Amino acid sequence: MLKEYRIKNGYTLEELAELCDISWRNLFRIENGNYRYAKFETIAKLFIILKIPDNEIIKFIKDTSK
Repeated sequence: MLKEYRIKNGYTLEELAELCDISWRNLFRIENGNYRYAKFETIAKLFIILKIPDNEIIKFIKDTSK
């Protein structure tokens, strides 16, 4: 989901990573479902920057909390 929104908003992996103050490698991991080391603040920044709708955020939280 995050990768699709990143592309839809016209960001490269490197550009979005810089906005979130993380490495592009960490963003790549997050986009591919590895949230193990992702900080809540980073995920929240991604939601805000990418303008992800509330219903998608709720779905994301439900899916990752299983």
